Amino acid sequence: MPKLVRLYVQSVALGFVISAGFTAGLIWVDVAGIGHLILGSDIGWIAVAMLVVFNGIVFSAVQFAFRVMAMAEGDEGPKGGHGDLVPVKATAGSAKS
Repeated sequence: MPKLVRLYVQSVALGFVISAGFTAGLIWVDVAGIGHLILGSDIGWIAVAMLVVFNGIVFSAVQFAFRVMAMAEGDEGPKGGHGDLVPVKATAGSAKS
């Protein structure tokens, strides 16, 4: 399996694990009464499944983006002329309100 595909699969798996933990936390803490609604309904499992799937998609994408951006090589130093600062003198009457 190519390295990038393996990285993607690992990111998706980790994203869905994080999503399941996040959804469990939402239900446990009962944020905005969502835990009471889910546990009090006979079809609350559909809401749990939807929360896990949709949050899993988001968390997987964020995890994959984070891992790809972490692969970047470091810069050698600042670029764009930040090394030469020009001193500026302020006069007493220059600031008017």
